[in-house]
Formats: sequence, C-alpha cells, structure tokens
Amino acid sequence: MLQRKELKARAKKVLRHHYILLVAVCLMAAFLGVEFTSSFDILKMETPTAEESSISGGVASAGELPGQSALDEALDTIQEKQAELEKERADESAGNEENTEKKSEIFGRSRGVFSMLVNAVSSGAIFLTVYKTVQSISGSENIAIAILVAAGFLLVGTVWFFIQNTYRVISGRIFLESRTYEKVSVQRFMFLMRVKKWCKASWTMFVLFVFQSLWILTVVGAVIKRYSYYLVPYIVAENPDIKALDAITLSRRMMKGHKWECFVFELSFFGWYLLEMATFGLVGVFFSNPYRSAAFGEYYAELRKLAKENKIEGSELLNDRYLYEKAETGVLQEAYADVMERLQQPEPELKGIGGVRGFLAKWFGILFLYSGVETEYEQARMESIRVEKYRDAVEGKSYPGRLFPISEKDKRKNVETLCYARNYSIPSLILLFFTFSVIGWLWEVSLHLITDGEFVNRGVLHGPWLPIYGTGAVMILLLLKRFRERPVVEFFAAIVLCGCVEYFTSWYLEMTHGGQRWWDYSGYFLNLNGRICAEGLLVFGLGGMAIVYVAAPLLDNMYRKISLKILVPACAVLLIFYIADQQYSSRHPNAGKGITDYARSQEESFVAHRNKNEKERKQWQQIQL
Repeated sequence: MLQRKELKARAKKVLRHHYILLVAVCLMAAFLGVEFTSSFDILKMETPTAEESSISGGVASAGELPGQSALDEALDTIQEKQAELEKERADESAGNEENTEKKSEIFGRSRGVFSMLVNAVSSGAIFLTVYKTVQSISGSENIAIAILVAAGFLLVGTVWFFIQNTYRVISGRIFLESRTYEKVSVQRFMFLMRVKKWCKASWTMFVLFVFQSLWILTVVGAVIKRYSYYLVPYIVAENPDIKALDAITLSRRMMKGHKWECFVFELSFFGWYLLEMATFGLVGVFFSNPYRSAAFGEYYAELRKLAKENKIEGSELLNDRYLYEKAETGVLQEAYADVMERLQQPEPELKGIGGVRGFLAKWFGILFLYSGVETEYEQARMESIRVEKYRDAVEGKSYPGRLFPISEKDKRKNVETLCYARNYSIPSLILLFFTFSVIGWLWEVSLHLITDGEFVNRGVLHGPWLPIYGTGAVMILLLLKRFRERPVVEFFAAIVLCGCVEYFTSWYLEMTHGGQRWWDYSGYFLNLNGRICAEGLLVFGLGGMAIVYVAAPLLDNMYRKISLKILVPACAVLLIFYIADQQYSSRHPNAGKGITDYARSQEESFVAHRNKNEKERKQWQQIQL
C-alpha cells in the first residue's frame, strides 16, 4: 500500500491536469448538498431570523397533522410576513424614498421570477397558496395537509433518489477517469444514462443509505460501517451493473483491515479544514475539495489493486480494466476500426458551392435550398462530427467508451443526427423564426397567467408571436455559427447577443411610441435601466445552448421531411400574416394593462412630481421662517 504522501502527490498531479473540471464537479456536489456544503459559506449573506425559523417550524409541524390552533398560528404568521412583503412592493412602486432608500436598485427583489420564488419561500406564502388550493378542492383541512405532505415527500424523494443520491457515483467516475486520461469530456456526467444503468445505480446507493441509516442507531456501528461501506460509490462508478448487496459486501471485504487507515487518511486533511474555515470556504472551493476527492480516488485505486492481487471474493466484479490503464494500440484500432479508416481519409471539401452561396454557408450556415450537393455535404459533415467525438479515444487521450464492459449504446437515430454544425435552409430558418416566436409568446402568456391569474396577449403585435424570441434564436444560429464547437464561448456569446437585442429593442420601442414600455425589469436582480436583467440573460444563455445543440437541429430534421410543395407556400402564408400584423400594429400597437408599463410609468411620474412639489413647498416654508 502506498504512503499517504505518495497518494497526495498523485492527487495533485491529477488536479493540475483537470483543474477546472474537478472544481466544477465539487461545486456541483456542494450545490446539490451531497458534499462540501460548507464551501458555500462565503455566499451566505444573512442567516434566518428567529421569526423566519418559527415560520419554517410551523409549516413543518403542519405536515405532521398538528392541532387546529398550531396550524392557524402558522398560517397567520405566514400571512403577516406576506403582508410585509406586499407593503415593500407597494412602497417601491409608489417611489417611497423613506422605505426604499437603503435598497440598491440594481439588487431589487420586488419583481421577477427569482424574487417571486425567494419571497414566496422566505415568507412561507408558497405553502399557504398550495394549502388553500388543495383545501378548496378536497374540502378538508386534514386531507389537504396529508396531500401536501405526500406531494412534498414525492417531489423531494424523487430528486434525492435520482440526483443527490447518485451524484457521488458520477463524481467518482469522473475522478477515476481523470487519473488515467488527459481529457475527460463533460458528457461523462451522463455516462450512467448512456449505459442505461442510472436507475440501478440509484437503487444501489439507496440500499447503501438504508444500511447506513440503520447502523446509525447502534452509534458504534455508525462509525465502523461508515468506513466499511466507504468504497461503494467507487465500485458502482466502475461497474454500475453490480447488484446492491454485492457492492456493499465487496466494499466491506476490501476495507477489512483498512478502516483505521482510512480514518487517519481523512484526519491528515484536518489542516485544510481549518484553512477552509478561516477563508469562509474559498480554499475548499478552489483547491482542497477537489484535492481531497482526487486523493481518495487514488486511495480506492490502490485498494482495488490489492483486492485483485489477493483475489478477494467478488473482486472479479471490478472489471473495468481501461479505467486504470490505457488500452493497447491494437485493441483501440480493432474497437474503432471504422473511425481509424475515416480519420485516414482527407476532410471532405464543399464542392459545387461558391460565390455568395459558399460564403453564406461557411460563415453563417445559410443554405437557399437543399440541393444534391448541399445534402451530400451535410451528410459528410455529420459523419465528420461523429468521428471527431472518437478521435481522443482512438489516440488514447480519453476513456474508450467502446471498451466499457457494458456497451455504451449509441443514441437513438433521431438523437444521433442532431448535428449542431449543420447549415439551415431559408425555409427552415423562416419556420424556426415563427416556431420560437410562438414559443416565446406562450411562455410570456403562461408566466403572466401564473403570476397574475389572467390571460393577456403579450407583445406589441396582435398575433400569437413575439418576434424578439424568434429573432434572437435565428441570430444565435447565424451570427454565432463559428462558436458552436466551443460550448462555453457559445454560452457567453448568446448572453451578449441576446442582451444587446433585448436592450435596443426596448429602447427602440420606447423611442418610437412616446415613452411607452412593453417590459420593465426595474426591481429585478441586476437590471440595467429596466431593459435587461441577470435573470433574463441567464435564460437567454441557457436557451441559446438548448436551441443550438438540441431544439434547432431537432426541428430542422422535421422540417426537412416536409415537401417543398408544402414548405414554401406555408412559409409564404406565415410571412403574409406576419407582415400584415406588423403594418397594423405600427399604427395600432397592442398595449394596455399587463402588456405595457405605461400606466405604471404615468403613476410614477405623477408621484415623483407630487413629491417634488411637496419638497419645494417645505423648502419655501423654511426660507420664510
């Protein structure tokens, strides 16, 4: 068995080679509440007050079917807290400087989806709303409480079972691959899904949780069995097809004689724990968390090696050889024969497309129509993308998925053909514009329906579309085409692009319609002049990624199956209706309550003018005195 110093030296080497990825893995674990939760201490701006704690306690006890007086007290407390938030919101809307002067406008939390959720949870209003809804349907308070408790357990249990409970397996897999290979793709987060063993791995970790929970009742057994079962996540990461009891038994056998050793190894990181506390978790986030995880990955690899050498019963289940050593060139060539053949061929050139058409296809991904030459090019490009995914595996730089003991099935055909580097025809782009415009309209209408309880036809136009969404989607596909092979750059570029589009669209509409606004993010978290906000930009970034890599290719696959005899007339009809709506709305824009903030702006102007007059009157009285 290697000394702790050697294990830590290896861990530091792994961390240097995969620093960003491993830091992200540990941050995700902290975010999910799986491990390293103390690393988020630096982000804690405040702690719950006694009043908030009593609210949480009241709601929790309500889930245990308390007496009527306890339930009424909890609901009354929630209503009082909600009333305070409503007063804050009213003060901000009325421009009450006395009550809002201590709040930074850019960090406003009175409006928006994020603030709505924060306020609803912090005040307990979300529980009150759901409780009243269920009670009105069931006609009984006890039934309503029972339904809420059951629904809450089901939701929380599902998230815990499939995500939190299983994340240690995923993180263990990534750390184990990182110690052997130079490159580890972020797609390895989904390796359980590719081998179709996510549910089985979740079940194994659930059984482990049950065993550990039962041993806690014995106090002494809780400590001993913690180390007996220490290797289960790593065992499942290596062989997710293993039975739950087999994984637990194998871990117990491998840890026999090593429990005290493991305890001392953990204790050797005590200095790092103190340093984390002194830096409010910063050292943990940026170094000690991934360092510690990498070290225990090395520790597991050594125990696995000993188990194989000593032929411990069950060690044959640890059958992922190439997780710990690189495959021979001949083995890789045999497994990836088709890829090797393809890599030896020259990259196909785009033949027959020159001039303006070639320029548009290369830089913006625009095709006029799918001709024979263009279709041939698209197929060759898709094949090239598929082969590039396996290049690192063939060269021994990343884990060879085809050599995994459980065959990593290729995705279904309709998913496999989602080539993000494709070009889009003009008819397809037109349909994509209208599709995302309608989706945006449905999103806005649904959001208003949920938050305000009424249907409102959102947008400056009268038709069921919001062109800003369609325009943003098409612009992402065209202007950011060159960034598609770099997802991180694509994400931030989408944020910048969509932020500029939304900001200047807001400015243009306001300038051309007498100061009338169709959206106002004042009070949203990190907003800029009420035109854009952090919440919207984050959605744009995530939405842009979904559009480029999933939605647009999937929709384009569907549109390509439509005959041009149907596709072209359909596009023409949509454009005619859209142009007509634009012309009519330019003279008679869709405006009113829930659509624009014009009435609110008038009210704010009136209040500001009244406050100014009152201030001048007081100043004049002081001068006279």
